Amino acid sequence: MDELEFTQLFEKTFPFWNRMSAMDRETFLRSSQRVQFKKGTNIHNGDECTGVILVRSGFLRLYLLSEDGKEVTLYRLYPGDMCILSASCVLSAVTFDVFVDSEENSDCIVIGGCAYEDLTRRMPEAKIFTLETALSRFSDIMWVMQQILFMSMDKRLAIFLLDESAKTGSDVVKLTHEQIAKYTGSAREVISRMLKYFASEGWISSSRTEGIRILDKKKLRALTR
Repeated sequence: MDELEFTQLFEKTFPFWNRMSAMDRETFLRSSQRVQFKKGTNIHNGDECTGVILVRSGFLRLYLLSEDGKEVTLYRLYPGDMCILSASCVLSAVTFDVFVDSEENSDCIVIGGCAYEDLTRRMPEAKIFTLETALSRFSDIMWVMQQILFMSMDKRLAIFLLDESAKTGSDVVKLTHEQIAKYTGSAREVISRMLKYFASEGWISSSRTEGIRILDKKKLRALTR
């Protein structure tokens, strides 16, 4: 990407871009780079300050990791999304460690954490935008925690399948049982048993080649209430 492409992307992403000084914009551009991450790459490892990440293609997964290796997926980022929690130096109030992996081959823009943090200290508009963006993601995190703590697994799985269908615009969810377990904070064996139950009720069909096809959205929605 050349400087013009970076500028056009930042104008679209950051509502405060045109109010930045010429020097700040130059520093921002110098501190930004295009990075292509291969599938399975760990991008952000805990409390390091990787920087602010803009996703251009592919998708990323943010998760918590316990001492015994259990993962809890917080949310996923798709093209056009921005990751703020990977820049811990910007959000000093965040005291928990978040991990970020590339779930597919992903094309991203990484903005240096120091440059972004310096801008937010001096420019209220940038600080407000950053906090609002982080707050919207904390709402996603609270929704995940609410599901894990208070919802039964069948309800969580039904919500997940319906959400995936809505995102892709397809009745077929092309994810493995292991991926679904990872994204829902469960175990593969639990997901397999639950999907087998859903299939026995006629709500879905499942095969290794096709994936999971939703046959009765009405029944799945009823399960989520």
